[in-house]
Amino acid sequence: MLALILVAASLLGSPARLQVLNGTVEKATHQGRDAVKLIIANGKEESDEDMMAIVPGTDFEDGTLEVDVSGAPRPGTGPSSKGFVGVAFRVKDGENFELLYIRPVNGRVQDQAMRNHSTQYVSAPGFGWKKLREEHPWVYESYADLEPGKWTHLKIVVAGEKAKLYVNGARQPTLIVNDLKRGKSRGSVALWGHCTTDAYFANLKVSPANRGPG
Repeated sequence: MLALILVAASLLGSPARLQVLNGTVEKATHQGRDAVKLIIANGKEESDEDMMAIVPGTDFEDGTLEVDVSGAPRPGTGPSSKGFVGVAFRVKDGENFELLYIRPVNGRVQDQAMRNHSTQYVSAPGFGWKKLREEHPWVYESYADLEPGKWTHLKIVVAGEKAKLYVNGARQPTLIVNDLKRGKSRGSVALWGHCTTDAYFANLKVSPANRGPG
């Protein structure tokens, strides 16, 4: 377990080793920290596509993921941009994955309904935020105190078909997902952001659950 934690952390210092979809990555300094910045590919700035940087060597099923993220609307984007940034897990080929992300802009707006859309779970393919919100209101999203452009610590604890999201060191989870849509699966871990977002990542830790004798 310790070896995998060290490997994952070192890879954020070598962004060229990340497998990037719909974008590029570069080393950056943000809010006083060394970081990786995820950048949308040229020509896709006006799209509605995701960016994803898959971390090689992270064959993850159950365990704990921790990372510091910062998301803010990219300059020139419209009011629907909320600074979408998060972590995907159990990723297969960039097309099949579970994802927990935050919308930092919503964290301190004066509209309570919008505040309640601060954190989000989705699953690909087939279970986007809109479908889940319409069919299961308030089940797959929740409120958290967030600020765009500021560092936010995310911890995700995954066990079987369940996942819990903890924000900024909270002792209780902000969001509980009891029915991960891809069921019991495994795959890579990936940094994730929306094309409208300036997305930064630091201090990634991947801690697989201890397995008993096979």
